[in-house]
Amino acid sequence: MERITEKFYEKYAATQTQTIRDFTHTIDWSNRFIGIKGSRGVGKTTLILQYIKQNYKPNHTVLYITLDNLYFSENKLYHLADEFYKKGGLLLAIDEVHRYKDWAIELKNIYDDMPNLKVIFTGSSLLHLQQAKADLSRRTVMYDMPGLSFREFIYFQTNQKFESIDLSTLLENHIEIAVSITSKIKPLAYFQDYLNYGYYPFYTENTASFHQKLSEVILTVLEVDIPQFASIPPSNIIYLKRLLKIISASVPFKPNINSLSERTGISINTLKSYLILLADAQLLQLLYVPEKGINSLNKPEKIYLNNPNLMHNQAENNLNIGNLRETFFINQLQTKYTVNASPSADFLINDQYTFEIGGESKTAKQIKNTSDSFVVKDNIEIGSGKNIPLWMFGFLY
Repeated sequence: MERITEKFYEKYAATQTQTIRDFTHTIDWSNRFIGIKGSRGVGKTTLILQYIKQNYKPNHTVLYITLDNLYFSENKLYHLADEFYKKGGLLLAIDEVHRYKDWAIELKNIYDDMPNLKVIFTGSSLLHLQQAKADLSRRTVMYDMPGLSFREFIYFQTNQKFESIDLSTLLENHIEIAVSITSKIKPLAYFQDYLNYGYYPFYTENTASFHQKLSEVILTVLEVDIPQFASIPPSNIIYLKRLLKIISASVPFKPNINSLSERTGISINTLKSYLILLADAQLLQLLYVPEKGINSLNKPEKIYLNNPNLMHNQAENNLNIGNLRETFFINQLQTKYTVNASPSADFLINDQYTFEIGGESKTAKQIKNTSDSFVVKDNIEIGSGKNIPLWMFGFLY
């Protein structure tokens, strides 16, 4: 335990608190048990270390651990927590809980047996507390952490801070809002960089090696996280990779399940479950028609990669600008709103607003008879009427 404490102090000292994401303010830190899940690379570790540094001195009352440490191959989490608690521990921050076999049971026992210990833990976006043993879901407040929005990327790049905008406010006042923002910065000057590498905060380490690191993240999700979560045998990992490759080559992918099953060599039922796993791992976005939801029986209307950075990483020489625009739009809205396929256009949001996505010359012809409909245009700074700049939807969170 002494070495684990030393490693924590090293991380504590190295943690910067100059640039902190707004997501930290969405969390009610007064809760006793807090879970934060999200895809690899979105900054969960940095978030909890920043919280600790802002609120605790590096002493015996606080400890950060990561469960991918070899220490936990021979030692139990519960025993470490018990020792820490008996020595006056008040906050235990636990990273990568999904890497530890009995995390749910032991966290439940920690909750019950150590009533004055506060616990913050992070885990894979695959993590479902409702499926966890020991009914941990009743004891924990869970938060889903997304990658950077375009608004946050601008803050990281320029230190210029803008408030997030509610969708209904954006639709009603987009001209006034765009005029205000563009008087301070030129958003289009940063937009292409965001699409290329701005979703994952680790781009700040080195943009030149960003896509190499992102490729490693994708491989770890496919080779470690998903198989471990879903008990997929190592021999089947090749099918997950094949499935992602086929979809990446033609996003947005309109799935013919029978044909896709033949191309990948995956049975139809297994294929449907693999699609959901890839979506839960935040490598894909599954778009459904409104009356259908995500379950093993329904096939999605379209399949997208989760975010534009993944498109740049996986598409190689097959990057389609129209698909990139749609991927950005769905990615930025799905964090706070329900996104479905529209029968008359590209997207239906919250069963109310219809959106058609395109370039500067896109017209409203396709949606002229649809109420609460809007045209979202790329490469424009300020819109007009029901024509709204695409970049503005990156200010929703």
